[in-house]
Amino acid sequence: MLSEFISDGMNDSAVLSASQFATISRIIHQRCGICFPKGKEVLVKSRLMKRLRILGLSGFDQYLRYVEEDSSGNELSTMIDALTTNKTNFFRESHHFDFLRANILPELRTSDSKIRLWSAGCSTGEEPYSLAILLSEELSQARRKNCQILATDISRRVLAIAREGVYSEESLQEANPSLWKKHTVCIQTKPNRVYRIGDEERALVRFAYLNLTESWPMQGPFDAIFCRNVMIYFDGETRKKLVRRFYDLIKPGGYLFVGHSESLGSTSREFRYVEPAVYTK
Repeated sequence: MLSEFISDGMNDSAVLSASQFATISRIIHQRCGICFPKGKEVLVKSRLMKRLRILGLSGFDQYLRYVEEDSSGNELSTMIDALTTNKTNFFRESHHFDFLRANILPELRTSDSKIRLWSAGCSTGEEPYSLAILLSEELSQARRKNCQILATDISRRVLAIAREGVYSEESLQEANPSLWKKHTVCIQTKPNRVYRIGDEERALVRFAYLNLTESWPMQGPFDAIFCRNVMIYFDGETRKKLVRRFYDLIKPGGYLFVGHSESLGSTSREFRYVEPAVYTK
């Protein structure tokens, strides 16, 4: 029973030993390919201490037993969620959206084929909704009826936030005000204001849970895949496999976008470099 692991007093000074850190790192790597090398002990401890406090556990040995004995897998998912970074914002790395507008959408605008984009590692939804806003700006309403943006993430918590499509005014500040005011509805007028993404933009996006290191139920081809600031957490072999799987799902002439600090380098010989963080098949 999971209740066996709950104690009456939580020790706020719980120590994360080297072996405990190694076990957590191994579990996370096996489950989702994310690496926590030596030097990340403080980060791992600080992010998991909240779970220990919530569960009333006295230390990391108890916590690891709790994770192991949780047959539902809920605590493992919660642990992954706690240890993964979900920082994002609207139109982050704006040059990618400029590239999409100038180099991809003109051809797709006049095509009869379905437009399919994938935000792999969508976090709380800012990236796919930015794509939806861009499509709403650049394509006719008739053309948008044949568009779909797939948005996936390993964190069910951030997916729940993304599906709501509700954001504070502060979180929208980095986006062009004329854009987000046009494509959102203010649902709380008193400070601090709160906005919901417009119905037409939300209809373009389909959110789904996906562990990138496991099987993928969807099929291609995609016109473009955005996997930005995600692969930096994977080891080289995992990145190589992931890039190959992306390649198989992108249509000929389609594009892969990675984070500004990322590069495919020797990870892939199939993709052709276009410009920093942009590759084509």
